[in-house]
Amino acid sequence: MIEHEAAYTVEDMDRVGFDERILICKNLFVRDQRKKPRHWLVVLPKDKRADLDGLAEQLGTKHLSFASEERLGRYLGLGQGEVTPLGIFNDRSRSVTVVFDRDLVDKECLGVHPNDNTATLALSFSDILKFISEQGNTVKYVTLSD
Repeated sequence: MIEHEAAYTVEDMDRVGFDERILICKNLFVRDQRKKPRHWLVVLPKDKRADLDGLAEQLGTKHLSFASEERLGRYLGLGQGEVTPLGIFNDRSRSVTVVFDRDLVDKECLGVHPNDNTATLALSFSDILKFISEQGNTVKYVTLSD
């Protein structure tokens, strides 16, 4: 575990100066606009952009938007700047689907917060996937453009 000052954004993470072998992940908590909205935790390499319209199409829904901080707290027990795939531990209802960009598959060293943005863990994709699978959440894969 690497402890550091609170990092709320990818830019903050870049300033920490991690070893180049650690691929820092960008994590987004999004929802669709249904009467009973569905929620996704999207994990992608830090340098990729998330086109929400393209992502919505790949997920089989219409319009995606960022979920409110209230929803982030309710579903994942996290605040802004703390989003991480490990937040799935707090999703007791197993209602959040975790979505990985395919470029992360088989990576040996992904940098993610341990539910606290003052530290970063370096974990393999397979370890993160195992943790999420043990929690019982659905996992999907998408291809996001650079």
